[in-house]
Amino acid sequence: MAEPSRAVQVWHNQPMSGPPLAADTPSEIEAMQIEGWRRMTATEKASLITGLTRATFDLALAGIGHRYPAASAREQFLRRAILLYGRDLAARAYPAIDILGLE
Repeated sequence: MAEPSRAVQVWHNQPMSGPPLAADTPSEIEAMQIEGWRRMTATEKASLITGLTRATFDLALAGIGHRYPAASAREQFLRRAILLYGRDLAARAYPAIDILGLE
């Protein structure tokens, strides 16, 4: 005989308490922001995160360009890899970092 079905507990999207996400945001506004995220579809969330990630990469590259204005596009790319992944991992992925002596 088959076992009776058991209710599955869902733990995601439960009300949360704890420290605020941002110290300068009123709790009512933060609650509205969280509710907005909860209403988003997975596709909308993925799109938002993809856009934020691209913006972060672009800002990192702009900062490198500001600090190293004479650097070639390739050197800027390598310097961004160092910034994002740390020198050791970046140098393993891109041996040109060691060849060029980039820090």
